[in-house]
Amino acid sequence: MSSCLGLYVQDNLIKYAKVSKERDTKKIDAFGVKFYDENLELAIKQVVEETYSFNTPISINIEGETYQYFDMFALLSKKDLTKAIKTEFDAYCNEKGYNPNVFETRYAVVPNIEDKQKLKVIYVSDNKIELNKRIQLLSDYKLSSIAPISMTISNLQDFSERQNCLIVNIEDYTTVTTILDQKIYDVQKIQEGTKEILDRINLKENSFTKSYEVCKNTTIYTSEGRELQDTETGYLEDIMPTLYTIVGQVKKIINEQDQKFEKIYITGTAALINNIDLYFQEYLEDSRCEVLKPNFIFSTKDISIKDYIEVNSAISLALLGVGEGLTAMNFKAQSFSDKLPDWLKADIKKKEKTEGESGATKTKGKLNLSLGGKLDFIEKNLIRGAYSLFILFLVYTAFSMMVNHQQNLKKEEADNRVKEIQQQITLAKADDTKIKNRTSEYTNLIKNLEEISARANERLRLRNAIPNLLNQIMYIIPENVQITSIQNTQDRHIEILAQSDKYEPLGYLKAKIKAEPILNNVVSTAGEKENDIVTVKIEGDLP
Repeated sequence: MSSCLGLYVQDNLIKYAKVSKERDTKKIDAFGVKFYDENLELAIKQVVEETYSFNTPISINIEGETYQYFDMFALLSKKDLTKAIKTEFDAYCNEKGYNPNVFETRYAVVPNIEDKQKLKVIYVSDNKIELNKRIQLLSDYKLSSIAPISMTISNLQDFSERQNCLIVNIEDYTTVTTILDQKIYDVQKIQEGTKEILDRINLKENSFTKSYEVCKNTTIYTSEGRELQDTETGYLEDIMPTLYTIVGQVKKIINEQDQKFEKIYITGTAALINNIDLYFQEYLEDSRCEVLKPNFIFSTKDISIKDYIEVNSAISLALLGVGEGLTAMNFKAQSFSDKLPDWLKADIKKKEKTEGESGATKTKGKLNLSLGGKLDFIEKNLIRGAYSLFILFLVYTAFSMMVNHQQNLKKEEADNRVKEIQQQITLAKADDTKIKNRTSEYTNLIKNLEEISARANERLRLRNAIPNLLNQIMYIIPENVQITSIQNTQDRHIEILAQSDKYEPLGYLKAKIKAEPILNNVVSTAGEKENDIVTVKIEGDLP
């Protein structure tokens, strides 16, 4: 059985829940809320003592994290994807003037629903100084994980396939986690939260503890509710402005997305306000609004489900500590000892109590060899050497298995990469063939268009050539010469039949046609005279 103590730490308040898990069965062993003024370390120590978690792994939240989103090509190998994501984050830091080395980062990858060829990367970063401060708080305990609450809160519920929903976690500040098809797809941070509400109430009550209880016990009356009395509106004026801002921001987030959300889950300190789900429902009519309840917990005779809801954030962190949800979002660096089995990490305690005068005796689970007295220096060293060799053998075996596993992974990754490259080469060749075919088609089309254009231009020129020819002949034709016929016999060839009562005017006409030049390659017949009329045929080509 594995167990973990989840700690959700915020100003003046710690929510805690100790969760144990055996196979698929989960249960809460202890939970509650601890208030503190300034000494956070003392408050954590008291929680550990009250829950008997001295040797229990602890999971805690980070604060001040930021979120960036990158789109990556889906066919990238795991190694190339990691490099590409780092390059994108470095470019972001360069644009903002940040030093990327001051951030501790983690990321999650989900399919991009807008482009199937790409992946969406949710990149979470936190300042290393602030992260180390949080880790230092638990330096005396067994810290197993530290993660952003927005990425663990979904551990509380099992989501159906293709179910779209939002989780609105209203703690000191508010986070809105988008769940699409059982995966965290987006996280939005809203600066307004219960910190503003509690600070306003605290101005009246001068007690953070009492302000917290007032907030828990307040009831919101919706537009359909009864008319409020003056005594019942005293704290609503401190609560409602913040809730109004939050629900407005949530509505804006919904409107900016193309998906329809079936459910809006409300959790955090503000979820304890009575009727808050009905208040959200009034503004978010297209989705069903309800308070988020851990899916493995039910109301009992002694404990109300509302008491569990109060520590939802701590429960989700504890579930991460027992292996539920996005374990890749754990910001605690894993040392070599963290990866060893628990039994191997246990301290080897030397016990030399002897029972009897000789032989081997077992004391408190350890084997103590005795050969007629206490162990001497050599015997002790032999036992220590045997322990050391045994541990070295186990470490070597584990390391060898790990290296072999990594080699197999690299080989598989290389094979997949080769296959991807071959697929891309095949696609490139197919594209090249298509381009060549299209190029040939376009070349033929261009050639045909040029021929059609040339023929059209030629027809247009020929259509105007005969009128121009007649116009030119009109100005050079001598008196007593008659044109009896002009024919365009073929292509650009022209035949002119002319007659006169003398040879000289006809010769003059031929000379003028040739000299202008009105026609090229001008030739004529010798002339035939009949009934005192001389007839000649003049031939030539249009210029």
